[in-house]
Amino acid sequence: MIRVGVAGLGRMGKLHFLNALRNKDVNVVAIADARRSNRKDAEKYKVKIYDDYRKLIGTEDLDAIIISLPNFLKKESIAYAAEKNLAIFVDKPLARNFGEAEEIVNIVKMKNVPLMVGVNYRYFESVQKAKKIVEEGSIGDVVIATSELIMNGPFSHPLVPTPVPEWWFDKKKAGGGALFDLGYHLIDLLHWMFGDLEVEFSVLGYRYNLPIEDSATVVLKSSKTSTRCVLNAGWFSKIIFPNFNFRINLHGTVGYGSTDRFAPRNFYLHAAREGTMNLLRRVARKKPNYLSYTYYYASFAKILDQFFESVKNGMQMPITLQEQLSVIKTLDKAYRQSEGTKIG
Repeated sequence: MIRVGVAGLGRMGKLHFLNALRNKDVNVVAIADARRSNRKDAEKYKVKIYDDYRKLIGTEDLDAIIISLPNFLKKESIAYAAEKNLAIFVDKPLARNFGEAEEIVNIVKMKNVPLMVGVNYRYFESVQKAKKIVEEGSIGDVVIATSELIMNGPFSHPLVPTPVPEWWFDKKKAGGGALFDLGYHLIDLLHWMFGDLEVEFSVLGYRYNLPIEDSATVVLKSSKTSTRCVLNAGWFSKIIFPNFNFRINLHGTVGYGSTDRFAPRNFYLHAAREGTMNLLRRVARKKPNYLSYTYYYASFAKILDQFFESVKNGMQMPITLQEQLSVIKTLDKAYRQSEGTKIG
């Protein structure tokens, strides 16, 4: 059994915690969170609870740690876990900027510990099918790829009001706004499909007059395939799940592909179908597909299972650190390119 700790029980940390509990190869030993309300939520589970991740890592005998802490705590928490020779799973972003990301990579390489960044969008079925048609060349050479991810960001929906931690709006602590938060996923996917990308144009939007951007449009070009990629990210939408404003459109010399074509057309029908299938799997004493009824949230379970499998078998992590360095380097260039081109 892999002995695991969870540092941070916010929205993502809680999801990782529950997914880890479901993995038969994992023993979740303890969790840590500075917020009393988050610790209270974990009391119904049979795990030790700490109010500081350093106490958790320094006290417990662990094999791995899941880090779901604010961006400004990534470097110090990863360094602390690396000192204890733990395998590390960390929410994206890896760091707040390229310089910090390089420091983190040097730390884990020096300590020879595995680290994997949770870029779960790669594990959407629709994304994997889109990548497959690019690799197979079934739509020819992809000349233009457009990508969109528009959500509410840190702002809660009016139906479910939730306080926003102040660090989200501090560029020094967060690393950036909508581009850094949501654009990270899109740039990771475009790098994954088309290789290293160069920034040709970048503009940031400030509709809400915040210290950080709430929207961004970036034009990128692949040095490998010459594909031009357009990225649109934003925090300005008030849609609520299962509505999900994400897509990658691929315009090739032979045909056209889109993640929208591969995703369920009716998410309520999909949820009902998957719920029934999971019930049948349980009756047949087979493992259910956790979160499959949500379609997109299933990716969190898939990527974490990949991490645990790699730890268990001593394999190389499926998400490489070099890829994540490239993503953050591209983000840094996009921010520099946008200077002087801000819009309201």
